[in-house]
Amino acid sequence: MSAADAGRVGRFYTSARRHPWVLGKVADWKIPLGPYTPAQIAVAVGGGFLLAKTISWWSWLGPVPIAAWLLAIWAVRRPKIAGRAPMQAALGWLLLSRQPRGGRLGGRAARDRAPRPLLGGFTIEDAPAPTAAAPPHAQHRGADRRTRRTPEAPRPPARPRPQPAPPAAPRRPASGVQHLLALAEKSGGAR
Repeated sequence: MSAADAGRVGRFYTSARRHPWVLGKVADWKIPLGPYTPAQIAVAVGGGFLLAKTISWWSWLGPVPIAAWLLAIWAVRRPKIAGRAPMQAALGWLLLSRQPRGGRLGGRAARDRAPRPLLGGFTIEDAPAPTAAAPPHAQHRGADRRTRRTPEAPRPPARPRPQPAPPAAPRRPASGVQHLLALAEKSGGAR
């Protein structure tokens, strides 16, 4: 690391650049008692409409419902539902309710495939010709290796190597494709 690199300092002020989405603030001018968040505007409009339509029900209570409405507008200024703003949380719940039950794969609803039988086959071939049986001393070979040989102990005789089995008689092809390949070989290749 050089002396020039040691003097470099990097700082990030991402939290200073985060501004909440608010309505009613332009440059230095603000709406009185504002600015307002979208949740506050929704509560103000919805609550005002509800109070105007139901005035005959609550008029005997005096200013209590209006005070509750103003308190509700103030209470939703910075609410968080699981760390998210209420509008994003409501949108998330709406999208979650519209999701298919099994989820999505590649943008399409994921569904289990209909069950269907699994069909298969097998071929039984002739058993290969039996080879010569192993000499009797080969069965105890593991025991000989475990014991240490002394120089006086005689070495076991070298066992003869088995001769390769004679080539088997030509067999019939096992599948239709193998049969066609055998015919093509006999006729001198593909046409």
